[in-house]
Amino acid sequence: MGNDTEVTEFILVGLTSQPTLQIPLFLIFFLIYTVTLVGNLGMIELILLDSRLHTPMYFFLSNLSLVDFGYSSAITPKVMAQFLTGDKIISYNGCATQFFFFAGFITVENFLLAVMAYDRHAAVCKPLHYTTTMTTGVCACLVLCSYLTGFLNASIHTANIFSLSFCRSNVVDHFFCDAPPLLTLSCSDKSIVEMVMVLGVGICILFSVLVILISYLFLFLTILGMSSREGRQKAFSTCASHFTAVSIFYGTSIFMYLQPSSSHSMATDKMASVFYAIFIPMLNPLIYSLRNKEVKNAFIRLWKKQQFL
Repeated sequence: MGNDTEVTEFILVGLTSQPTLQIPLFLIFFLIYTVTLVGNLGMIELILLDSRLHTPMYFFLSNLSLVDFGYSSAITPKVMAQFLTGDKIISYNGCATQFFFFAGFITVENFLLAVMAYDRHAAVCKPLHYTTTMTTGVCACLVLCSYLTGFLNASIHTANIFSLSFCRSNVVDHFFCDAPPLLTLSCSDKSIVEMVMVLGVGICILFSVLVILISYLFLFLTILGMSSREGRQKAFSTCASHFTAVSIFYGTSIFMYLQPSSSHSMATDKMASVFYAIFIPMLNPLIYSLRNKEVKNAFIRLWKKQQFL
């Protein structure tokens, strides 16, 4: 990048420029972030402390909570600071770092949801072989591969985007450093970067969606073949929380990335991104705690234990 086109910082437009909305929005986002921290870190602590939750399903759930905490923390504190101080400047390196961690954690979540679908398939379809299929080594390998693939994907996209020249402007029409608004600022040839991004994101999502769809297809066929109504209800309840989380995550992804170009706008992207990047990390622990008897019972046991200390 030449000296005449070098950008050392970006200005984030944010969600709104209305002065009267800054403090109310700060309070709303502060509340959301607090619930996100308490929910996700609390879920991790609960799973660590209760030995009855030391199973593959909850091992994956604890990692999902860690990922939700990670990508929420990459974005929300900076957004709250914008509302509180009005400072919308982010350094070049800070922008690259924010994008890297957001892209990394969001890709890891994509793979973890696929891993959790496979785990539910193994638990319902082959219960007698579950302990030999989902061993400690297999679970650790699946999670490790999710993290490695997620952050490798993020490294490639970060390196590609921030190797471009930004000479048109340094004003990012978004509330955080995301790929689409950054690419619009570049005066370099973006065709290869965009092709790599589409291929990378497309392959990651396609792989995970296929694993989830195939797992749930066999899972539902197995449930429908059960003669016991109680058995069917138990199997459905086992998968309900994960299915809800998957529907929200991929439903929002499809809305963001597969909408027709004619209806595509940054205003729409911003609103979708608020839900995608800020609300979903808060919703996941609520979904898994409110719809899960084992989690609620573990919380009650921990609460009673604390009362006797």
